Amino acid sequence: MAAEAGLLNAAADVGLVVVSGLCVLCSYRAIRGPTVPDRVVALDTIATNVVAIAVLFALKTGRGLFVTVSLVLAIIGFLSTVIVAKFVTEGDIIERRE
Repeated sequence: MAAEAGLLNAAADVGLVVVSGLCVLCSYRAIRGPTVPDRVVALDTIATNVVAIAVLFALKTGRGLFVTVSLVLAIIGFLSTVIVAKFVTEGDIIERRE
């Protein structure tokens, strides 16, 4: 049982390092992206990676609260991506009727 817990802990550590590195690479793309859609995809990927970090941290610490936090972050990330995509394609988020 202790060996399984140690293996899970080591896998969570490796996962945290890998996902954190991916966040750094996506940050570079979000800053230096040649087009707006590249930046939107990079920010969406960062949001997904933050959700993965929260889940890995929940596995590492054994606290279920971080799973709830990751679900809220996933919802916020999805909504923000949809809103930014609508703004990029249409130029306005809320349509005004005159």
